Amino acid sequence: MSNKKKDQLNEVEKNNDDKAMTTNNGVKVSEDENTLTVGERGPSLLEDFHFREKIMHFDHERIPERVVHARGFGAHGEFQVYEDLSKYTSADFLTHPEKTTPVFVRFSTVQGSKGSPDTVRDVRGFATKFYTDEGIFDLVGNDIPVFFIQDAIKFPDLIHAVKPEPHNEMPQGGTAHDTFWDFFAQNPESTHTAVWAMSDRGIPKDFRQVEGFGVHTFRLVNNEGQSYFVKFHWKPLQGLESLVWDEAQMLHGKDVDFHRKDLYESIEKGDYPEWELGLQIIRPEQEFDFDFDILDPTKIWPEDDVPVQRVGKMTLNQNVTNVFDETEQAAFHPGHIVPGIDFSNDPLLQGRLFSYTDTQITRLGGPNFNQIPINRPVNEVHNNQRDGMHQTNVNKGQVAYHKNALNNNDPHTTPKEEGGYEHYQEKVEGRKIQKRSESFKDYYSQAKLYLNSLTQPEFDHTVDGFSFEIGMCKSVMVKQNAVNQLNKVDRTLAERVAKNVGVEVPTENEEVQSDAKDSKLTMEKFDIPLAGHSVAVAVNGDISADTLKSYAKTFTENKLNYAFVGQHPKDISEDYGITETFDTAHPTLFDSLIVLSDGSDILPPVEEFAELTYKHNKPLLVSQTAATNLADAKLNLAAPGVFVSDDPNTIVQAFDRARYWER
Repeated sequence: MSNKKKDQLNEVEKNNDDKAMTTNNGVKVSEDENTLTVGERGPSLLEDFHFREKIMHFDHERIPERVVHARGFGAHGEFQVYEDLSKYTSADFLTHPEKTTPVFVRFSTVQGSKGSPDTVRDVRGFATKFYTDEGIFDLVGNDIPVFFIQDAIKFPDLIHAVKPEPHNEMPQGGTAHDTFWDFFAQNPESTHTAVWAMSDRGIPKDFRQVEGFGVHTFRLVNNEGQSYFVKFHWKPLQGLESLVWDEAQMLHGKDVDFHRKDLYESIEKGDYPEWELGLQIIRPEQEFDFDFDILDPTKIWPEDDVPVQRVGKMTLNQNVTNVFDETEQAAFHPGHIVPGIDFSNDPLLQGRLFSYTDTQITRLGGPNFNQIPINRPVNEVHNNQRDGMHQTNVNKGQVAYHKNALNNNDPHTTPKEEGGYEHYQEKVEGRKIQKRSESFKDYYSQAKLYLNSLTQPEFDHTVDGFSFEIGMCKSVMVKQNAVNQLNKVDRTLAERVAKNVGVEVPTENEEVQSDAKDSKLTMEKFDIPLAGHSVAVAVNGDISADTLKSYAKTFTENKLNYAFVGQHPKDISEDYGITETFDTAHPTLFDSLIVLSDGSDILPPVEEFAELTYKHNKPLLVSQTAATNLADAKLNLAAPGVFVSDDPNTIVQAFDRARYWER
């Protein structure tokens, strides 16, 4: 974060050395526990202005939560481009490799309220605010590259369908209900995104290990006025991982804040998550060269056909100091762009350009939300916009209009050559109609492409995702219609889901006849570094301090997060101390397990730890002594990913893969 941005966020604190309590009007307070009354037991008096102010403010503390993406968490960081990209764009932050641009990122779920769990199956928001020297650029995307609808006019319908059903306000946080799957079956354009959401992509392991996508097609424009179509990507350097559904459901109860806690604690200890910014570039003359419409937000540009160029790196290195002030009041908008970036005619993007400003006015109380510190650009703001609710600027001078002579025509406009924003001069012609382009009407080919690209375990998990969600519907008609849609994508998927939810397999096989794949779509393509993963050490009986120290040393050297878990805390101030108990810890909270035993009978919670770790396909390391005592547990010590060893360094070998799906 730049020094200038830090000054903005801390501007109140700089002048607050005297910590004496005051009213909002600056009057020092002498009593804050008892209201002014007539005598010790008499009536309270409304003239107690401190009481009135305190209660009034409390009564109005909550602002409307976001209609979607209400459950979110953010962090600050910085972005730096690798090389000058001026051949594509004039954007300052993409053309000066020596510059570091402050950023703020907010991750979120879509469907649930602010109090819903982190680990629901859902699309995740991935919104990035760049505080560039030319103004704010907001890259407002998701962790899935496509969206459910093609035109913004259908956005209210989608959200009404996906949200808790209005007659009973259930379910909270997920899509496993009738109205969503009724929408899915009646609006086939949603098929591609639904397949992504029902796959492992729908339940990411943490925020650090998600891809980010700008979803829409934007334009890059260089100083010569040349334009390029572009899609934006964030590629995680921590790898890409997901939860298994059983694990995710358990985490709802074990730690509702699982994702936000992981991000917060990683940054606190200096394990800063990083992403590379990727660009897919299509030249204007290539616009119609593909078997999909590049403006269709329900379509990807397959990376095997249009490679992603990695052009810069973003590092998140500072947690927020107040979630409301920063994360909750952050106002993102796809219309916040800078010179060198422009819009395409994507009809969903065009609608978002209206909607986002409109919703911030309601949520943040008026048109001056850009003056809230988290939303302020780092460069100076000068214009003739005045007054309005929550105006905090003190605008001086006689005039507030353009053009003027009284103030030497300030604030003045700036030519494009000197940094003024100018839209790309695209030639547009045609009749005013309300009709979808025929090129948008292939709803199934890319859904099939995605399924073809998955590994067998990933495909099986997608079957499970559809089976659970559609199976939770009450209406047999909705279940049948949903399966009928799947039959238009992949026959095997339709047959397996139909059997699992209890409806008929359609008589006719209508699946897309294609074996096309994109090698970049499987999550298996990502390398997963060892650092940052977590290890639980289940201590069964009395294990020597020297043994625990040797394990702690190995964990530290390999940058693994760890906790020793036992029946009772012990040596909790030491790095080898037993800081967690079987009452406070759970195997779903860790990426792997080591079981140590002194030869005594295995405790039931230790056995449970081992069995759940095994069930969820995670690396499992068992000491020689513990292996003898675990003979009756529901696991196979000879299975892949299970290691019997007394060497602490075996955990490095165990993490050759994050999951052993063949178990």
